Amino acid sequence: MGQLSQFAPFLLMFVVIYFFMIRPQQKRAKAEKEFESSLKIGDKIITKSGLHGKIAELAETTVVVETMSGKLKMERSAISMEMSAALNKK
Repeated sequence: MGQLSQFAPFLLMFVVIYFFMIRPQQKRAKAEKEFESSLKIGDKIITKSGLHGKIAELAETTVVVETMSGKLKMERSAISMEMSAALNKK
């Protein structure tokens, strides 16, 4: 019983870290994966670097984005979920 009470603060600290740091990060990663898989041609997007454009082509891990200056090929993970959602709300 003495060993259990000795490790209780460490166990409690791990549980708190899990619920406030690890779990939200996992939920966010899952939401971003779902967003990336739901992209379709014609969607207006904003990349994480701030480029605005419209999806012209889709591949398994890449997209071709049509911008005012031409077409750019980039990774799907470079598209910002939050900024694109805000753009499409307007």
